[in-house]
Amino acid sequence: MRTTKNHHTTMPKIAFVSVAHIHSRGFCEDVAKLTPQKAPAVIWDENPERGAKYAADFNCPFEPDLDKVLADTSIDGFIICAENTRHLPLLRKVLPLGKPTFCEKPLATRAEDAEEAVALARKHGAPLMCGYGQPFTAGNRGILKLLSENALGKVTHLNFSNAHNAAYGRWFDNPDLQWFTQPELSGGGGLCDLGTHAVHFLCHAGGPATEVWATIANLSGAYPDVDDYGVIIIRFASGAIGRAEAGWVSTGGHGGPEIIGSEKAVWNSNGLKIGGPGIPAENVAPADEKPTRVARLIAIIRGELAKEELDFDLDCCLEAVKIMDAAYKSAKSGTWTKV
Repeated sequence: MRTTKNHHTTMPKIAFVSVAHIHSRGFCEDVAKLTPQKAPAVIWDENPERGAKYAADFNCPFEPDLDKVLADTSIDGFIICAENTRHLPLLRKVLPLGKPTFCEKPLATRAEDAEEAVALARKHGAPLMCGYGQPFTAGNRGILKLLSENALGKVTHLNFSNAHNAAYGRWFDNPDLQWFTQPELSGGGGLCDLGTHAVHFLCHAGGPATEVWATIANLSGAYPDVDDYGVIIIRFASGAIGRAEAGWVSTGGHGGPEIIGSEKAVWNSNGLKIGGPGIPAENVAPADEKPTRVARLIAIIRGELAKEELDFDLDCCLEAVKIMDAAYKSAKSGTWTKV
């Protein structure tokens, strides 16, 4: 993978390859804010009606022929917002171009698909990232800094909860978003959708995993073909235990990270705190925030992020898929499953 500057760095042109995901509109808005063109360079979508609607909304061309989009040498980077199980076929077309690519999370829903995508990215020198944000916020970067300094002592367990009320709010009744509730397109429900954020952060914080145990459920009955809640227990290679909890059925409460060490802990309670036995809690000192999502893609296009940083995060994107794949297998079998 390389992060070299090119002649378009002052005016990056970004093409959208599918706008199926719920975040597509927000990403189009970000491109409009962050690029001089004030719009995506072009939008392609497997659903011409949907793609044309987005293109009209953002005053940019819609191109029904994907090969024409890929053949445009003026494009500097790609954003793939397809249904989860359709990522790999598109990545097979995009990554050989060697250009920075932002694939919405998760990278894939099967470990072998994610491994193929990462291998393609590295073979063709195409910087590849996913739509994650948790490891890049100032607060969570502060936590990662504490971990790098061993400020908590020996870390024994790492937890992360990520949830919202999509099931109770009937978010996926929208025809453009119904695929979230169709396993053949989504690869899973609330745990897959939101748990991937939790797992990705835990990979940054805890390193690689060895095995997982998971349980999933449909608690709301709103979208009965998929889970809307799940919990994953993770055994890390370090010996620490992790827990990722996620779903579409949260109506309140605290979320985010909780990391316990032999001397201190960090947790989220109206802000990130650090404390321990006999040690009064204080705020976690924030670290330098890193760009995320569209801003991150633009930073990659401009050569502003180190190769080592991008390589490590891509490893975490892959590890997150491997953990999630193993988790769904565990939920089906009821047993611990190797990652």
